[in-house]
Amino acid sequence: MTDFTNDLPYKNPDLPAAERIADLLGRMTLEEKVGQMMQLDARGGNLDELIIDKHVGSILHTSPADLPRAVETVNTKTRLGIPLIIGDDCIHGYSFWPGSTIFPTQLGMATSWDTAKVQAAGRATAEEVSATGVHWTFSPVLCIARDTRWGRVDETFGEDPYLIGEMASAIVKGYQGGAKAGERLAKDAILACAKHFAGYSETQGGRDASEADLSHRKLESWFLPPFERVAKEGCGTFMLGYESIDGAPVTFNKWLLSDKLRGDWNYQGTLITDWDNVGRSVWEQKVKPDYMHAATDAVKAGNDLIMTTPQFFDGAIKAVRNGLLDESLIDEAVSRILALKFRLGLFEDPRLPDEKRIKAVIGSKDHQDLNLQIARESVALLKNNGALPFSATPDKRIAVIGPLADDAQNQLGDWTGNSGQVNWMPDGQPRNMITTVLDGFRQLVPEGCEVVYSRGADIIDLVDDPEGECYPDGQPRPKIGVSARFDQRLLDEAVANARQSDLIVAAVGDVVQLVGETCSTATLELLGGQNALLEALANVAKETGKPLVVVLLSSKPQVMPACVIGTNGVIVDESAADGTSAFMWAPNPGMKGGQAIAEIILGKTEPSGRLPITFPRHAGQLPVYYNQIRGQHGNRYADLTQDPAFAFGEGLSYTTFAYGEPTITNIPTSGTFAADDTVHIEITLTNTGARKGTEVVQAYIGDIVTSYSWTDRELKAFQRVELEPGETRTIAFDIPVADCTIVDSDAHRFVEPGEFEVLIGHSSRRADLKRTTFTVSD
Repeated sequence: MTDFTNDLPYKNPDLPAAERIADLLGRMTLEEKVGQMMQLDARGGNLDELIIDKHVGSILHTSPADLPRAVETVNTKTRLGIPLIIGDDCIHGYSFWPGSTIFPTQLGMATSWDTAKVQAAGRATAEEVSATGVHWTFSPVLCIARDTRWGRVDETFGEDPYLIGEMASAIVKGYQGGAKAGERLAKDAILACAKHFAGYSETQGGRDASEADLSHRKLESWFLPPFERVAKEGCGTFMLGYESIDGAPVTFNKWLLSDKLRGDWNYQGTLITDWDNVGRSVWEQKVKPDYMHAATDAVKAGNDLIMTTPQFFDGAIKAVRNGLLDESLIDEAVSRILALKFRLGLFEDPRLPDEKRIKAVIGSKDHQDLNLQIARESVALLKNNGALPFSATPDKRIAVIGPLADDAQNQLGDWTGNSGQVNWMPDGQPRNMITTVLDGFRQLVPEGCEVVYSRGADIIDLVDDPEGECYPDGQPRPKIGVSARFDQRLLDEAVANARQSDLIVAAVGDVVQLVGETCSTATLELLGGQNALLEALANVAKETGKPLVVVLLSSKPQVMPACVIGTNGVIVDESAADGTSAFMWAPNPGMKGGQAIAEIILGKTEPSGRLPITFPRHAGQLPVYYNQIRGQHGNRYADLTQDPAFAFGEGLSYTTFAYGEPTITNIPTSGTFAADDTVHIEITLTNTGARKGTEVVQAYIGDIVTSYSWTDRELKAFQRVELEPGETRTIAFDIPVADCTIVDSDAHRFVEPGEFEVLIGHSSRRADLKRTTFTVSD
């Protein structure tokens, strides 16, 4: 039973946190200390066992009904009353709270290239999450997505370290309300968590959580910079990846945890393992003989919270009592956890669910309006032969076709309610909060304009996993999605509808069973009858002259058939796609995604999304990304072009833009820049079309000759610029020379003297970029 007297030093809010921590730590038993290091899954419902018997310091996946009960259990049934930190996967909104605002996925947000909107989404999410009694989100994901067969591409901000860093920095500021690690968080703020540190996405064959074949140099070159940025900016917590590097699981990886994170970067925040990382080292990776040794090495490596490894409790206690583990190391970890709880003010205010705030902020009109604004910017128009925007006059008929045209829950993507992680939302988020593509057209067209719908095809059939009902750790295995059987009846109905319509909109893509942890895909093809549907609709469009707009609603770039992007063979023949008038990608665009898509097609909103990731023509091109290292033999495969379907940074508007020539306006009198200088570049941008539009101006730097192999160009800055028809504006960038680095063979980053090029324009393609040069002195 908790001692409710307030004369104990650790309960005195007027004392410095260090004194309170020291007092409380001195009162704790070994069992209570080890329990504080554990975060366990609350879905089993037995909170007394977790809180009283295991003394857990944190829980996750806590149902709305269990949130207040957990705090009551701490206050009334534990000896010291140490509050819980309650965390959850609030990845793009509060995933598992019915009625919360679900934004586009991180990949969708990155498509906006709008850091202000991303920060606002983080702020809105924090306001909703904090009202419910949850203190911590396991977001953002800073992984670099290169092999898009990987199942978690949707959780990333794409393929580029700079763009990832910009987006991650923005959303962390939103979550934490501008507070940094070590600072007190406001009541409407939540802890952010940078994950998965580091290199988790560099998979073998796209397979999730496999060995990451990464040298220290490769990590330093591409994978670490976004993490370093948010570590130094004060992201409250870091989560470790599942994978091994150099044979050492990240959970025990000294170079990453001690030398880089805690060492070079002096990170003082809290580390948490990912799901059962410590246990996996015993039963799956088999690099530890038992839980005693696994717990020992996890603590010695500097981990603070151990996620969902119940055996850590007995393993760590046994390790201390057998002399394998010094209790002082446990004290260090527990001190960091207690510091986090004191900074949150949980000893004075456990931040219980606040019914008044819940009613005021969750799914509020302001948040839904923001969601729509972000969704509008998170759609990339990638092809348009002039058919868009479409004028929906009262005499027109629009056929909205496809298995995702009216699929509300799959439009939201992973981590959204009924996506498989929790059991209290079997029907997902409220249907009335979600606008599908079909809903969007029905809401927006004028009276007299008819909107009709056909499903057209199925995507998957669900079958039992042949490996059995449960994983080795007891978690239930989800059913497996296999490509659905072709249905001629669905196809015939869709074709008939298309023939009678003035506009054909086909919504295709993937579904949640093909997304996420353990759900990497061997191919990127559209499954089920979707390719057959698109080919049939393209033939109708060719025969009738009716415009066909293909909308890809997916968790990642997918390989589109020839009827959409042209032949995928040795010669890129775009004429094969003559039946498709327009193609756009909306990566899991959230609750308002269907409205945003319909607005863009109907010309009520200007398209402004740009790709944060490259679209391959064929899975055989993977990994495909713009900033590959120079030096390969040739620029094509013997049987396939290397040219991607769409490159990083691409996206169309309903107007056109013209760039002037870039000019460096602050060249020193010596003619060369020093390493601590900043290069000021200006370029004119003109809207040469008849409509207002937004261009994302992208600035890349290339080190022309390097002493170590390096990429041809790297994104270093960007701006979203809105211009009226005929308007010209001068766009300026300030790029520090210190950012123009390469990495040597010892994984040291430095600026190398010599000539550099500045490339500014519409996308990462060289043909879209204007060029000038500058020189850096010794």
